[in-house]
Amino acid sequence: MTRIIQTGEANQPKGTALTTIIPIRFKRNGGRKVVVPASINTAPTHDAPMLTALSRAFHWQRLIDEGRVKSGTEIARREGLHHTTVNELLRLTLLAPSLVRAILAGQQPKTLSLIWLKNNELPGDWETQQAWFAGFDA
Repeated sequence: MTRIIQTGEANQPKGTALTTIIPIRFKRNGGRKVVVPASINTAPTHDAPMLTALSRAFHWQRLIDEGRVKSGTEIARREGLHHTTVNELLRLTLLAPSLVRAILAGQQPKTLSLIWLKNNELPGDWETQQAWFAGFDA
């Protein structure tokens, strides 16, 4: 057993070793591994690429709705992007409002990523979307 004396030094009997246990877990954030405390409930994490993609998609949809541009191809030409990239991001405007609010609040399913949203067809029905995404972290 280790005792702390008033000098602040550890008074440890001979032949014993100190062991320190720090509860942590490793989390993947993009391509990097991040160390996260395991015992502390962490605050919601915002997925910056997903937030950027959502903001661009809704901005581009507004441009189309207001008649400033005719299509995603014209937006791609203006922005210097490939037309499929623009059209994939425009599909994000079809997400259910509750899912968009969850993403903005950083409370989206942990396994939901921008790559998954870009590569998969979303159902048009919002209730079906919510049921679909509810099973992500199950």
